[in-house]
Amino acid sequence: MDKRLITGSTAPFFEDVTTAPPGGVTTWTRTSDGVRIRLGFWPGGNRGTVLLFPGRTEYLEKYGPAAQELAARGFATLTIDWRGQGLSDRLIDDRARGHVRRFADYQRDVAALLRLAETADLPRPWFLLAHSMGGCIGLRALHNGLPVRAAAFSAPMWGIRIMAPLVPLAWMLSGASRYIGRSETYVPGSSANCYVSTEPFAGNVLTTDPEMFDFMARQVRTHPDLALGGPSLNWLHEALREIRILGRMGPPRLPALVSIGSRERVVDVPAIRHIVSRWPGGMLDHVEGARHEIMMETPAIRAAYYDRITAFFDNCRPQG
Repeated sequence: MDKRLITGSTAPFFEDVTTAPPGGVTTWTRTSDGVRIRLGFWPGGNRGTVLLFPGRTEYLEKYGPAAQELAARGFATLTIDWRGQGLSDRLIDDRARGHVRRFADYQRDVAALLRLAETADLPRPWFLLAHSMGGCIGLRALHNGLPVRAAAFSAPMWGIRIMAPLVPLAWMLSGASRYIGRSETYVPGSSANCYVSTEPFAGNVLTTDPEMFDFMARQVRTHPDLALGGPSLNWLHEALREIRILGRMGPPRLPALVSIGSRERVVDVPAIRHIVSRWPGGMLDHVEGARHEIMMETPAIRAAYYDRITAFFDNCRPQG
């Protein structure tokens, strides 16, 4: 890999609030519709490159430790700040509001990531590791032909956990918002507050590890530009629509390992099980004791998780 190919426009990376493998580079690039996004690459050996798709509200610094874990197991990492979050362009005046015009626009970000991976000739084979909203974006990317050998999903957003009586209301409110000029309004119950910077550790839905919860909170308190609050009604409508479409599609034809924590309270577990049950190359992995963010869990859970997914990737590499 020639670093000059991916450092023509260097982007900031806040090393004071994270750890990451040495030799990493962060860069700006433009999508096909002109949105500036931030990408990060960390070398890691000769076993391939992991394309890491983060969840909603997330950013490169949060996954510095993940890149370090993958590097320790021989894998390079390429990851991204999706449009509307991290240091990538925010799409509306209120930068705290999670918003997207169309969910399909995230595929423009994927295309920009792939363009860099191909131009820089990142180590092959390539694998997908996708968390939460990144799992929804990643599943669509697989249907679009994402050139990876296998995929690992962590609590993928193939359904949003909403109380059954409220699902029709969520559809109605989010859909109607477009026609009454309220599509950028926060989803009811959410606000500009960033979850980890305002919620106490006790009772949180993300992790059982207080040190990792503090790690995430410290990042957004130290660098508020990384923070993101609740989603807009338009984001909700687009997400619900994409989830419904993906749930009706046949699964991609490649191996997948789908992990869910036993204490999951963010995404819809039955929806995940439904997709995996129809996936010939899909395996469901229950992570005992974990909440939503398996990669931000206790050291023992994290280590076992990275061991499993990298062994899975190794088993899926080309033969001969």
